[in-house]
Amino acid sequence: MTAKLFRNSTAVAVSVMVLSIALFLGMLYQYFSNQLMTELETETWLVAQGVELNGMDYLTGLNTENRVTWVDTDGTVLYDSQADETAMENHGDREEIQQAMTGQSGTARRYSSTLAQQTLYAARRLNDGTVIRVASAQQTVVTLLLSMVQPILIILALSLLISAVLASRMAKRIIRPIVNLDLEHPEDCDTYEELTPLLSRIKHQNDTIQQQLLQLQQKQQEFAALTENMSEGFLLMDRHGHVLSYNKGTLNQLGAQAPQGEVNALVLNRSESFRQAVDEVLSGHRSQQMLRLNGRCCQLLANPVMQGEEQMGAVMVLLDVTEQEQREDLRREFTANVSHELKTPLTSISGIAEIMQSGMVKAEDVQGFASDIYQEAQRLIALVEDIIRLSQLDEGAVNMEREDVDLFQLSLEVTKRLESAAQKNDVTIKTMGRSVQVHGVRRVLDEMIYNLCDNAIKYNRRGGTVAVTVGPVEGGVEVSVEDNGIGIPAEDQNRVFERFYRVDKSHSKDISGTGLGLSIVKHGAALHDGQIRLESTPGKGTTVTLLLPQG
Repeated sequence: MTAKLFRNSTAVAVSVMVLSIALFLGMLYQYFSNQLMTELETETWLVAQGVELNGMDYLTGLNTENRVTWVDTDGTVLYDSQADETAMENHGDREEIQQAMTGQSGTARRYSSTLAQQTLYAARRLNDGTVIRVASAQQTVVTLLLSMVQPILIILALSLLISAVLASRMAKRIIRPIVNLDLEHPEDCDTYEELTPLLSRIKHQNDTIQQQLLQLQQKQQEFAALTENMSEGFLLMDRHGHVLSYNKGTLNQLGAQAPQGEVNALVLNRSESFRQAVDEVLSGHRSQQMLRLNGRCCQLLANPVMQGEEQMGAVMVLLDVTEQEQREDLRREFTANVSHELKTPLTSISGIAEIMQSGMVKAEDVQGFASDIYQEAQRLIALVEDIIRLSQLDEGAVNMEREDVDLFQLSLEVTKRLESAAQKNDVTIKTMGRSVQVHGVRRVLDEMIYNLCDNAIKYNRRGGTVAVTVGPVEGGVEVSVEDNGIGIPAEDQNRVFERFYRVDKSHSKDISGTGLGLSIVKHGAALHDGQIRLESTPGKGTTVTLLLPQG
């Protein structure tokens, strides 16, 4: 036992010392790394000033241990102090170069294949757009740390020696009272107070009882950990309906407070469904009820607990099925909307066909009726295509290939296709901005921009304008479609992206469309990890902005 105490004490002391030294070395290494980077940035600034004044003459006469590189605006290396610049690859994709070109300066740390070691880089943009970069190997910091290995080892050896001496003395001092115990008369021993229970005759019995209690407590803790971390509710009752056990999930789903003392289960909830479930399960029958409390929907499953032929109690499980019910409501609503939208053009087609079949149509009117049938059929086709597109987006568009897409060029193509529709509605449509690329599904991006522009034209006024603006922003790429049309009331702005939702039901009858355009935009944005922002003022116009991650 003495040897074990000695080993443990020594191990603890040595471990603390080693961890302290490691932490100190790490902090020292970080300090010198930061210091080296600061000096490198200062040198970069000085070199940049020299190049601004004297150009290449300054670089050819520069004497420095660090590597100096001059990079053109397109990433071409104009000069390098340690390598042939004509044989070097384009540096436009280097992190520090990109930072300097977009800002004023840039820094980076990485492994250099040219220098075959960890290298620090600092870059600064000149007035003509070119970039001066200075690189320094981090070998000097490593060398500095390695130079401290010898004193560190000496300190560690001394610490180990001192720890061994102190641990040996402490171990002997701790073990001495135990070694000197008089086992024949343990009650007369002057030893540690903690050892007193071990010196009594009843200790063996206490140990047995304590072990059984610990096992029982462990089982109880395991059961409590299981039930308390369940999102489902769990309620156990005796044969009289008194609560024996429950978890937090039960209180949360029933909206009840923790009961004090022995109470009946009906104290937790007195709704008709809950009372019926309690009565049925206590009478020995399985019960299944649906509770609707505080806007949530809870499914209650109750089963009797039997021991042989005798009922001992009952157990209830409460499942939160709110989301499942909401999904079912959405499904029913979607089915009803689709049925209505399909029924309207089909009814028109059927009515026109019935009139034509009866021979009541004059020859000169046949073309007009055929035109009506064609328009209604096209409306049906557009609706079915939009439904299929939404289904594909809901499934994650697994069959849609992604590619690099120029959003500005795509917006020009969309606005060009919509020029005739804009002229028909006496609306001016234009595209502004510059080329930016995203990595996405071209067909979906096209339809998103098309739907936004199409809505901006349809819900505009005579002589109105639609402006499509494309450009980079912080965090990605932005496509903004702005119109000065009728606008959207504030109470409807949160719902316009729902399927088949129309702001003005009466006005929408005069405007063609399936009611799914903005829903496709919403799902398309989610497919590309993008965001949608809508700003609208009734009578003044609407602006819908797509923010997409840059490809």
